[in-house]
Amino acid sequence: MRRIHVIAAVIRDAQGRILIAKRPDHAHQGGLWEFPGGKLEDGETRLEGLGRELQEELGITVTQARPLLDIRHDYPDKSVHLDVWLVTGFDGQAHGAEGQPVRWVTARELDDYPFPAANAPIVRAAQLPERYLITPDLADEAELMAGLERARAAGIGLAQLRQTGLSAEAYRALAERLLARFADEFQWLMKGDEPPPWPGVGWHLTSRQLRELPLRRRRPLENGALLAASCHDAEELALAEALGVDFVTLSPVQPTASHPDAAPLGWTRARELIDSVNMPVYLLGGLSANELEQAFEVGAQGIAGIRQLWR
Repeated sequence: MRRIHVIAAVIRDAQGRILIAKRPDHAHQGGLWEFPGGKLEDGETRLEGLGRELQEELGITVTQARPLLDIRHDYPDKSVHLDVWLVTGFDGQAHGAEGQPVRWVTARELDDYPFPAANAPIVRAAQLPERYLITPDLADEAELMAGLERARAAGIGLAQLRQTGLSAEAYRALAERLLARFADEFQWLMKGDEPPPWPGVGWHLTSRQLRELPLRRRRPLENGALLAASCHDAEELALAEALGVDFVTLSPVQPTASHPDAAPLGWTRARELIDSVNMPVYLLGGLSANELEQAFEVGAQGIAGIRQLWR
């Protein structure tokens, strides 16, 4: 089978905006927007191909970049590997060097532009941060609030409210108080047996819920709310992808105090599992910000954590 390696770039400027380009009307899927890139040539390294493509298409020189996401599609006659990089440093003024319209947009504005269907995971990866905070079980609400203030100050913007000792009613009341206090400071995901009732607030499925949620209820959330799931093996990852979740957590990568009896996956197996799906994956379990670079190298969106990120 013929294999095609395509490099694509999510280019972010100092203001956090992302560059997108419009496909020519006469091209395949013409008129849609895309992330710049092209085929990797024989003998090129990934970084060399990325630099060449962005110089040719946009007239810029890449100075800082890292892997963001891998997408693989097998067709009857060929296999396509879409190798997506996050570019955060470049020299030059980006412009449509080949005559294509280009535009700088915010991460949220990406949802307002039509992209090819295969780009959906790239759009989501471009919108998600590197760290996903999961709150620890705390009986003291003041301590929970203070910890979230620290997390906000540290630049963490994606958080899950995990309070396993509360009844459904107490959990909902606490969630309402958190949402009232922090408003838009965090992008929230909640736990529970039903989708959260608040507009824009996401739902994080347990592995049990992932197995039980009927596929006919694909994308049960509205108003841009995220749908995520906890995964531990290849079967659960496949279920999450079939359901159309926005991202997953994969755990445990390393031994963890919260699940001492769970066998850790290790970095090699984590890479294999990430390579098996086309969606953003946060690695979880015994990880801290010190492992972020290693997580990027194995194809992860970043890390999720309770204790390490809470500190």
